[in-house]
Amino acid sequence: MKAWVLGAGGLLALALVGCGEVGYLTQAAAGQLDLLVRARPVAEVLADPATPPETRRQLALVQQVRAFAVGELGLPDRGAYRTYVDVGRPSVVWNVFRAPEFGLDLLTSCFPVAGCVGYRGYFREADARAYAQTRRAAGEDVRVGGVTAYSTLGYLRDPVLSTMLASPDPTLIRTVIHELAHPAVYVPGDTVYNESFATAVEEEGWRRWMSAHGTPELEAADRTIRARARAFEALLLAARAELQALYAQPLAPQERRTRKAAALAGLQDRYAALKASWGGYGGYDAWFAAGVNNAALASAAAYAALVPDFTAALGRVGADVPAFLALARACGERPPGERASCLREETP
Repeated sequence: MKAWVLGAGGLLALALVGCGEVGYLTQAAAGQLDLLVRARPVAEVLADPATPPETRRQLALVQQVRAFAVGELGLPDRGAYRTYVDVGRPSVVWNVFRAPEFGLDLLTSCFPVAGCVGYRGYFREADARAYAQTRRAAGEDVRVGGVTAYSTLGYLRDPVLSTMLASPDPTLIRTVIHELAHPAVYVPGDTVYNESFATAVEEEGWRRWMSAHGTPELEAADRTIRARARAFEALLLAARAELQALYAQPLAPQERRTRKAAALAGLQDRYAALKASWGGYGGYDAWFAAGVNNAALASAAAYAALVPDFTAALGRVGADVPAFLALARACGERPPGERASCLREETP
């Protein structure tokens, strides 16, 4: 769930970047425009007899959650999720992540509005893979991953995407709240801050939603999803720690490659054991099938590292979300090295 941004400033952005980036931003603008042109009002889709019953139910749920996020949480209403588009493919965007051969920090690309981010998004999978191949040939570790939801930060009226509806209800509810949080607070170039903030809002929104509309079945489903996600994250964090220790050693390149391959093979083995403990549940198979390397591990890094700080800050303002948003914006204006400590202050 990325704040994958082109926004209304797209044409200006084309004028500000070098020739090498014009093609990239042009495809982004064209892909975004295609979605907006094909989007239909949700009310029209709900009234259409041809709409499948499950799609109708899910769209009605999204409208409920949207109204809840604006009314109960006080998130800004920028017109998102009032329209629906059938994307016609399993992912709306394919992100390309890059990392050094012996490093676990994502290599960034910098753009107007979004700032510097650790990925490049493409609306055509073939374009994403073509770019990935050029970076792979340059010796980088590369990962191509599909995205089912993103935010334009309120610059455009984001539609509900058919790719979002492929998720179970707990994930759909959380996704809507998470994506609606991004336009409220966004710090260009600071993915950890932005994702941690949106995740903290997501958790508070989920808690309130369950208090008002929860069922035992919904709670049980979410508990299972979250438990698996935590176990998967722990698996990846352990692999990252192992590789970080390896890369810190003064080894010859070929020795590093050999040990790196062994560490990644061990990760595959540990996942197989974890999957068996889940009774064969294969929800993360696709993640491994896409190839495991530094870029894959870096893209799944602990972007939620500041969630405890945001959650504590929310508690200090008495769970008053508008006050929390103001605090998060104020801390986001601090220099990067001061943002975490700002969240821990009684008054930033």
